Amino acid sequence: MNKSALLAAATAVATATALGLTGVSTATGAPTAEPGPTPAAAVARAKAAIGQNPGTVKATAADAFAVRDVIVDADGSSHVRMDRSIGGLPVLGGDIVVHQAKDGTLKGASLTLDRSANVGRTPKVSAATATAKAVTRGLEAEGKPTLVIEARKGAPRLAYRVATGGTQADGTPSHVTTTIDALTGAKLVTEQHIHTATGDGKSLYSGTVPIDTTAATGGFTLTDGVRGGGTTLDAQNKTDSIWCQIFGIGCPVAVKFTDADNHWGNGLNTDRASAAVDAHYGAATTFDYFKVNHGRNGIFNNGKGVPSRVHYGVNYVNAFWDGKQMTYGDGDGVVAGPLVSIDVAGHEMSHGVTTATANLTYSGESGGLNEATSDIFGTFVEFSANNAADPGDYYIGEEIMKDRPALRYMDQPSKDGNSKDCWYSGIGNIDVHYSSGVANHFAYLASEGSGAKEIGGLPHNSTTCNGSTVTGITQAKVGKIWYRALTVYMTTGTTYAQARTATLNAATDLYGATSTERATVAAAWSAVNVN
Repeated sequence: MNKSALLAAATAVATATALGLTGVSTATGAPTAEPGPTPAAAVARAKAAIGQNPGTVKATAADAFAVRDVIVDADGSSHVRMDRSIGGLPVLGGDIVVHQAKDGTLKGASLTLDRSANVGRTPKVSAATATAKAVTRGLEAEGKPTLVIEARKGAPRLAYRVATGGTQADGTPSHVTTTIDALTGAKLVTEQHIHTATGDGKSLYSGTVPIDTTAATGGFTLTDGVRGGGTTLDAQNKTDSIWCQIFGIGCPVAVKFTDADNHWGNGLNTDRASAAVDAHYGAATTFDYFKVNHGRNGIFNNGKGVPSRVHYGVNYVNAFWDGKQMTYGDGDGVVAGPLVSIDVAGHEMSHGVTTATANLTYSGESGGLNEATSDIFGTFVEFSANNAADPGDYYIGEEIMKDRPALRYMDQPSKDGNSKDCWYSGIGNIDVHYSSGVANHFAYLASEGSGAKEIGGLPHNSTTCNGSTVTGITQAKVGKIWYRALTVYMTTGTTYAQARTATLNAATDLYGATSTERATVAAAWSAVNVN
């Protein structure tokens, strides 16, 4: 890069920093000064476009928009993601992405909202009543309810958002937000913010692998200085109490792993560092996958790593992302071993990427898409690792399971006994781990096609819901399409039908409107009954 280009790039970054746009990125992962607009210019013209085209984004004079992310493509097109508020109240499901050509021409907008959300803002139900309706067994209120406009389910309406916290039956921390209709007291949307993989396992899975550590007094710690200081800690088989979840006090202290000679673990559960190696390696592999393939510099695209905790709880058969860190249980030795395989690590970290971008609501069809996004990227991380001890395949958690071959199957999701192969009306009413099967099935068909084959040493056999035959375009291309759809076109309430449109738009952007890739995306969605 010449001096002029460097200066232009530095100016773009400085402008974005001044605006507080911490997630500013481009399709190649670096700010572009030419030929497109600066992030600041993209924001300004996007807001101008809203004022000139309020009907396109279902806006009134009362609507206000706050920028969350800016993407500028190599051809100068821009995509500005914004959150909406009305009268100072957040509009849940009101987020938009404004798409403009290099010359500022409005190309369209991505949004879930199908009508104005400018509703009356005087509640008839008290905050205390709303809290009582949201609090259930095992949960306690976190702070005071806040008024919002709920637009993620049905007609927009004034609502209270109530936060509750506690511990789930299996020991997993719980952090739930519930919206309560502020006029009728009806419960509207309940969303669990602790995203789990609900997995199981065998032993420790990746063989001897390179890991990046940091020198410290007396040896080394599992702190990855190459990837923004991400660290792996020992939770000492303790769990987060309800006081920790709600008030942030009395939280168990996770301690650093240290080693004198920088040779970690023994590949067995007899050494507590062995599971830590898997988690540390999985975090690094996931960081690298997003950076190399999508230009994303860490979960939050800010270059920073995030913590991982291993040895959480006693006989804890789960793993979860809580918005700031990954946490892994040791399993119970019967259903599962330690939940630290590559695809589980990729799954958990991808929840963070989803939260930082489209922020898909973790219930209904968008919740299924949220879970599927983690399964899809977790699988693609496993392929990218190219590890002979755990080769890429489309089984989820195959390394950690003891009582069955895998936790979930992307080629035929229904093989787990619960997940769905095909979309149907009402699929948004089932558990998000099972409704995710539709998008998982789509991703498999788009990547590998239909029919029987062996992948990663495991049998795969995918049929279609409409009797068609699909030829895949490779998981590498599907990963690029899904990532662009997630970061550019999906919003909080995206449904399966809207995900089809989002991925078709992404395929068009990347490969062209008449490309084989776009046609395959369309065929794969039709093959799972999303038309």
